[in-house]
Amino acid sequence: MVDHAKPPTPATVAANRAAVSRYAMDDRQDFADNDHGFIAPLPGQVKAADGRVVFDPGWFDYLAEDAPAPDSVHPSLWRQSQLMAKSGLYRIAEHVFQVRNNDIANLTVIEGHTGLVVIDCTGSVESAAQSMSMIREHVSDQPVTAVVYTHTHVDHYGGVKGVVSADDVASGRVPILAPGTIASFDKYAIGENVIAGNAMSRRAGYAFGSLLGKNACGCVTSGIGTTTTSGATVSYLSPTDPITETGTRRELAGLEFEFLYAPDTEAPEEMHIWIPELKALTCAENANHTLHNIQTLRGARTRDARNFARYLDETLQRWGDEAELHYGPHTWPVFGNENITAFLESQRDTYKYIHDQALRLANKGYTPLEAAEIVELPEELGRKWFNRGYHGTLHHDVRAVFTKELGLWDGDPVSLHPHPPVETARRLTDLIGPDAILTEGRRAFDAGDYRWAAQILHALVFAQPDHQEARDLQADAYEQMGYQAEGPQWRGIFLTAAKELREGVAPAAFATASPDSILAMPIDILFDYAAVHLAGDKAATADLRIDFRFTDTDETWTMRVRRGVLNARRGASPDTRLTVSGPKPALVACLLEPAGAERLAEAGKITLVGDETALTTLAGLLDDFDPDFAVVTP
Repeated sequence: MVDHAKPPTPATVAANRAAVSRYAMDDRQDFADNDHGFIAPLPGQVKAADGRVVFDPGWFDYLAEDAPAPDSVHPSLWRQSQLMAKSGLYRIAEHVFQVRNNDIANLTVIEGHTGLVVIDCTGSVESAAQSMSMIREHVSDQPVTAVVYTHTHVDHYGGVKGVVSADDVASGRVPILAPGTIASFDKYAIGENVIAGNAMSRRAGYAFGSLLGKNACGCVTSGIGTTTTSGATVSYLSPTDPITETGTRRELAGLEFEFLYAPDTEAPEEMHIWIPELKALTCAENANHTLHNIQTLRGARTRDARNFARYLDETLQRWGDEAELHYGPHTWPVFGNENITAFLESQRDTYKYIHDQALRLANKGYTPLEAAEIVELPEELGRKWFNRGYHGTLHHDVRAVFTKELGLWDGDPVSLHPHPPVETARRLTDLIGPDAILTEGRRAFDAGDYRWAAQILHALVFAQPDHQEARDLQADAYEQMGYQAEGPQWRGIFLTAAKELREGVAPAAFATASPDSILAMPIDILFDYAAVHLAGDKAATADLRIDFRFTDTDETWTMRVRRGVLNARRGASPDTRLTVSGPKPALVACLLEPAGAERLAEAGKITLVGDETALTTLAGLLDDFDPDFAVVTP
């Protein structure tokens, strides 16, 4: 692949070098904590069954601890990325082990008296299997006696089948504990990552830099981990032991675990875990060595910043006086009670400050963007490395509080019913003229005003997407914005935008809707997933009933398409046009790709009773999703 990256401009060099003075660059405690308890390096590449490399720690060799920050990377982000590039197996306390940074998330193992408890499973089967092989080689060959999901995000459950078999879970030999009811956890884990999965995958490809090279002009880790495993296997097993109340206790592998239920925080379902015998605490992703997202850039439900603060404070009240270890599913641990208390208090106050100040400014009449330009953390909070914006950023978190509390409208009537982007771009270009826009874009770029250059050139690129000079100049502006960004997701978005403006759209490198996730969907969510594929305009006059009989669960559901909407309910319909019978995997294939039903029937995987053309009709009403849809062009 040809690398079209350009070097940092003098304005970017000056901005990044000036940033050094704003940070305590001589504070090296995080590096010492990160190295604490190191046992062994990763054994090498993570490979899929067919030999494809899905992760390679060598990708990040350029982030050596003694390497100075290049001018193409914000010095704060470079420091964080150097920390994230450290990987391997660690003994972080007696009986507590982590494999870190062979995926975007960690795998934590608690060595109990009668077995192993795995807390979070990384995002892929391959990375989890490598992690467990290291545990087996260096720590223990005891059986896994329980798995714990701290929350509903794919990078914490996706590797579960690399840790434990489906048979062990189904038989009851290995429980899977998770926050919320089983139905709720399934709903949010699968629904958030799959129903909007195509859009989320495309956005995540930008945010996590999946399409960029691993170098100083490209991806420098995700800030909260190294990077996602590309093309790996995402698995899913439903929880079997739900945690729905704070104070719930379980004995796992001979150790007592106590849980604090913390819904509607970093995930819709989340929990903190305390192991009193080990004085070990995790707040899942509600406390990290980074500011977290109140609204993710990949796309997910907006979170409640006030709840982050509320549950961190409750955790401090319950266990703050006793905790000697805080470990997380991302980044590295915090050691010692004084450090843990200071860490949790500071993170608590950061989220509370963002929440309160955003709403203070809202109540004074500021719009989200205006407020985001004003709010700065107090120095006592903002100078802490763990409050810097390596995942969320202060700017978009402030705007997210507005979204959570006040909705999508910013309060300015002009934004209530604007023209769509292409129409707006055409009108502006017609009014100003292509040459004038290009001239202003060039002037702004030469002045180092990259935000304005990208903004004014957007009109010309959207009005005339084949205008290569405008595309190239906007790419140059985005690139410098990426080089100056402290937040790695902002960096990834800007640099990917530059790449696609120059080279066109590359094939998708990130997907959330894995086959295992789709098959694990509860049936009601499965029909919801099918419903978002229905082209409403095509289906507006359709009236179609099909019964789906799931032979493996002995359930029948009626699906009806009418008035452009796909609904489903339990039970058979006396007016059905067709009944499709078979096990769930076959019915999933039939529902999502009805054009292939005839082949499934011929193979004996499903049976069809009634008017088989109903599936042909359904196939004609379903839409396809392009995983590589345009982002920086119309």
